Amino acid sequence: MSIICGLPLLECVYCLACARWAWKRCLHTAGHDSETWGLATAEEFEPVPRLCRYILAVYEEDLWHPLWEPPGGYGINPDWLIRRKTYEDTQGRAPSYILYLDHDHADIVLAIRGLNLAKESDYQVLLDNKLGKKKFDGGYVHNGLLKAAGWVLDAECEILKELVEKYPNYTLTFAGHSLGSGVAAMLALVVVQHQDKLGNIDRRRIRCYAIAPARCMSLNLAVRYADVINSVVLQDDFLPRTATPLEDIFKSLFCLPCLLCLRCMRDTCIPEEKMLKDPRRLYAPGRLYHIVERKPFRLGRFPPVVRTAVPVDGRFEHIVLSCNATSDHAIVWIEREAQRAMDVSSKLLYFHVNAGER
Repeated sequence: MSIICGLPLLECVYCLACARWAWKRCLHTAGHDSETWGLATAEEFEPVPRLCRYILAVYEEDLWHPLWEPPGGYGINPDWLIRRKTYEDTQGRAPSYILYLDHDHADIVLAIRGLNLAKESDYQVLLDNKLGKKKFDGGYVHNGLLKAAGWVLDAECEILKELVEKYPNYTLTFAGHSLGSGVAAMLALVVVQHQDKLGNIDRRRIRCYAIAPARCMSLNLAVRYADVINSVVLQDDFLPRTATPLEDIFKSLFCLPCLLCLRCMRDTCIPEEKMLKDPRRLYAPGRLYHIVERKPFRLGRFPPVVRTAVPVDGRFEHIVLSCNATSDHAIVWIEREAQRAMDVSSKLLYFHVNAGER
């Protein structure tokens, strides 16, 4: 056909499809994802920077002599550290994590690190999934992340039950970043479903904070567990927006142009409404918090604003073409911007209180 017409017809169609896809992505900015959401209060967002620091502490070999602590430290008392599990301890079945008894905030925290690029076992966890492979509580979840969460719960079930019963007024918090966020979210699901394993713990005591979350559960589960699970996304972070299954991304690392070609052709040829109606499609879990601190076509960072909602539509469905898409995924940057957001909220609250007194 192309030869008969004298034109490279297939190539032209492909180029037009790519141009349409790129144009739509260039017009879409991260601020559009949450522009209709409400603002988060300082009280509800308060745990986020603290839990980010706890997750960062997982990377330290010795908390008595930390090497990488952020300004102000981790906020951890090493005497209250209950357990620290390395990859050698988990045998690659789950990422490294710590169990910390936070007396200052009446909280039992299990914090899980993010993806270790040097560990093949982490990739195996991500690759252990296919669309619609694992059903859970009337929905679908990521199979590999659920397995990792099950291993962690089996390993720590006894000590968690003991702590929950010993401190009945403490909350139980699962926190994780990137790969760890998916494991933490799955842990929250499993514990809520099997509360008897932890002494019939009240659902209201269970919390999860998924930092830079992986898309790990179907929409019905993401909404139903929004009272337990909270996802935190910094501006342009690519992972929560990556609807392409995680296993396909990592299989295509050495052929990223092929992945992008297939993605733009799919987005061009398949209506978005049809893709969103697929009940097997995975999403970022729970209530969403979006930290926005850059504006389109403007340089520099602005005072961060945190927006929140439990949306049914528009749960970060489009990748943002941004040079910050990967840096916004880093736990270090998320901790900094979350703390800045808290500082801004505290100052505004102080200003309003003083203005009211006058």
